[in-house]
Amino acid sequence: MSVTDSAWIDATLTSARPQAVGALLRYFRNLDTAEEAFQNACLRALKSWPQNGPPRDPAAWLIMVGRNVAIDEVRRNKKQQPLPDDDQAISDLDDAEDELAERLDGSHYRDDILRLLFICCHKDLPATQQIALALRIVSGLTVKQIARAFVVSEAAMEQRITRAKARVADADVPFETPGAVERSERLASVAAMIYLIFNEGYSASGDTAEIRSPLCEEAIRLARLLLRLFQSEPEIMGLTALLLLQHARAEARFDADGQVILLDDQDRSLWNQKLIAEGAALIDKAMRHRRSGPYQVQAAIAALHARAEKPEDTDWTQIDLLYGALEVMQPSPVITLNRAVAVSKVKGPEAALEMIEPLAPRLANYFHYFGVRGAFLMQLGRNEEARVAFDRAIALANTTAEAAHIRMHIDRLMRDSQPRNVKAK
Repeated sequence: MSVTDSAWIDATLTSARPQAVGALLRYFRNLDTAEEAFQNACLRALKSWPQNGPPRDPAAWLIMVGRNVAIDEVRRNKKQQPLPDDDQAISDLDDAEDELAERLDGSHYRDDILRLLFICCHKDLPATQQIALALRIVSGLTVKQIARAFVVSEAAMEQRITRAKARVADADVPFETPGAVERSERLASVAAMIYLIFNEGYSASGDTAEIRSPLCEEAIRLARLLLRLFQSEPEIMGLTALLLLQHARAEARFDADGQVILLDDQDRSLWNQKLIAEGAALIDKAMRHRRSGPYQVQAAIAALHARAEKPEDTDWTQIDLLYGALEVMQPSPVITLNRAVAVSKVKGPEAALEMIEPLAPRLANYFHYFGVRGAFLMQLGRNEEARVAFDRAIALANTTAEAAHIRMHIDRLMRDSQPRNVKAK
């Protein structure tokens, strides 16, 4: 097998995984059985496809082979008559999967994938288990890869995934095709789960940023998959656009030492223009539907940042208005805190500080609140109060990179407070 053939097969198996596992789950109604059936089908594909060429519909081929092998295994375990040999059941030379492919149209794939994604984000599962299960079952990442991304041991991650599967089994999740209302509810849950996966990667910094970056890429892949299933849904366009526009800045967000670089200080030549163009086109298309939602508004904000060639070109007035709309859709102290940054650019730090003061009780343990508050106070020359806020931010820092960033502000305060033009004695 050539390197090219190997790469093509790997890419095809990865792409077909959600459809195939989703269909196998519908047949066997058990996550472990469906996953094992798919793995066995992949092993057959690695043997068969290099010799006989790829099938017309790889997903249908994998479903049929995986189903037959799994049924064979079940019958053997029950000491019943086994199925005919695989060579008789599946022809590698002819398109023996044609009959199945005829029945597996786009609607079958859509419902199977949506069901699979929904099961992974079942309401009974904690967010961490939802993400881990989706990365294992839908994306096919190994336990080792997922554990590395979450900076936990393989044993701990294995236990997390096992518990998630057990809870899904205990919940007796229905496998019938969802109706229109339920599909809409599932779509919102799936979108939220994909957004959580992205944030797990995007929020990393310092030593973990490179390790967890693949989570961002996987979330984008899943969002694109969801968009193919629901091509006219503006909120899925908005979600995909948001992830693309945020990830476009990945190369510029940290310096060589892993320290955070704020948006205004980033080298914009490092921003990925291809991702920005794709994201901007998507959000423009979504807005034309005139059915705005939180993902679209966040993507529109990200697009305004991405389109500014220089920090001073940023349309902060429009960003303030968009955050105002987002506050109405999703009232949250964190959204108000983000809006305050835009207000500081438009109306000055005093107005921004006045906006965030009422948030203190609800954000008493939130690192970014004290970092932003300290920055506003420093701009107003209230250095002692700024120092108190920055000290609190360091105490709440989640990573060494966050703490180091705040330390830079404190060092600046100390330099500014030093008496000047004092002669050495």
